[in-house]
Amino acid sequence: MLSKENENLVFIKLQPDEDINAQIKKACKKHNIKTAIVISGIGQLKKTKLGFFKKKGNYSPKIFEKPLELLSLTGNICYQNNDYFLHLHTVVSDENKIAYGGHLIEGEISITAEIVLLKNDIDIFRKLNKKTGLKYLSFE
Repeated sequence: MLSKENENLVFIKLQPDEDINAQIKKACKKHNIKTAIVISGIGQLKKTKLGFFKKKGNYSPKIFEKPLELLSLTGNICYQNNDYFLHLHTVVSDENKIAYGGHLIEGEISITAEIVLLKNDIDIFRKLNKKTGLKYLSFE
């Protein structure tokens, strides 16, 4: 993982075989990020796990074990309980240009990934909604 920061923009370049979530967290730690917005993410993944929230405790995960082009990565990041909470959504496509999208649960880099974060100091965190089972965005 390589990264560089300038005026609250953090550019991240990931290498083959790196875990996308682990490396984003590593970059957040390196750049002392409190909260961030994922502005963009492009590249290629070779193993991807996407989720679709159906109901409490069920993200209906689907694993893709083939190269997929990372077309879009969006979301937000907050630091709480001594770790980074990544809430990421993505759109990926296969070689036939068929697109898949959802909550990015896992991803392993095939060739590269280029990710841009907007770093900020807004106090946000996640709270568990016991009824839905989702951790929702909170400002208090």
